[in-house]
Formats: sequence, C-alpha cells, structure tokens
Amino acid sequence: MRKILILKIIMLCLISSLVNAQRMIPKQKAFEINAGTFAETEMNRNFYLNAGVVVYGKKGNYQLYGLEYSRQTTNYKSLSIPIDNYLAEAGYSFHLLGDYIRNINLYTSMSATAGYETINNRNSELSDGRLILNQDNFIYGAGGRLSLETYFTDQLVFLIHGKVKVLWNTDLEQFRTSVGFGFRFNF
Repeated sequence: MRKILILKIIMLCLISSLVNAQRMIPKQKAFEINAGTFAETEMNRNFYLNAGVVVYGKKGNYQLYGLEYSRQTTNYKSLSIPIDNYLAEAGYSFHLLGDYIRNINLYTSMSATAGYETINNRNSELSDGRLILNQDNFIYGAGGRLSLETYFTDQLVFLIHGKVKVLWNTDLEQFRTSVGFGFRFNF
C-alpha cells in the first residue's frame, strides 16, 4: 500500500512539473496600474497615473477599462500653469506577437477617452494679476497603445508601453504622446 501511495505522489510531482500555467484565459480578470511621462517633457512636472481593469478574451486579446489622472504644465513668463486631466478610457487590445508559453507578448490597443480638464486648479487669476481666459472643459477623443508585456509569475505582469491620444476641446496639445510602465495582477 505504501509503495502505491509513494508511486502516486512521485507521478503527481512529475506531472505537475510538466504542466504549464494557464495564462490569458478567456473571461479572466486583472487589475492594472501604470505611470509615465509625456514625451519630450520634464517628468517631475508632466506625468500620468492610470488604473484599470482588464478582461481577457479569445486568443490572448483583452478589453481594458481605466481611469487616468494626468498633469501637464505650460509656462507663462516665469510661472508654471498646471493643467489637470481626469479621464475615463475603454478599449480593446490585440495580441500581435508572443512566445509559445506566453512569457513575453506584444500588444496594440485602440480606445475611446472622455473626461474633464481643469486649468490652474480652477483659479483664473495668476500671481502677477493677469487673468486666464481659457476655461475648464469636457474633453473627449481616441487613443492607441503599443505595449510589451512580460510575466514575472502567473499572476504578476510587467509592461512597458508607448501611448498616443488625440483629444478634442482641450487647451493643450491635441496630439499627446507618452511613455510609461506598469504592473498587472491577474486574478
């Protein structure tokens, strides 16, 4: 009896070491957090933070729903005027390339974005007495993302990405590029 039990344990250990983890299972959910900076700007003054939920679909593709806060500054004489954006984003990512066991993957994404933009913390008067004529706005647009994702464990994914957004009704640049990194935790 002991020999059979020991043989079963050895077989179970051998089989479990040969089985690869299942990744990107359809309907699997994940939480993602990202941070980055806008291209060609100072990182400490121009940045974004993003948190979102990922729902995997067929063939490794996934849906992405996220919230983003970004701050960019514009200079006026010796003053820096902060412009804050609060955005909601919904999109879809397509799996382009990846190795056989899905350790490293390349994705491209398309998304729709909408949110609100505030200028100088809603204060229209500058410290030198001048007035800002631009007002806070509802903004909307579309975006794209190219991301390289690698699995540290079956649940933890590290990603590096470049993003571009086209936003309308904004007082900043309509065409915004950014680079960043993030982590995703698969449930």
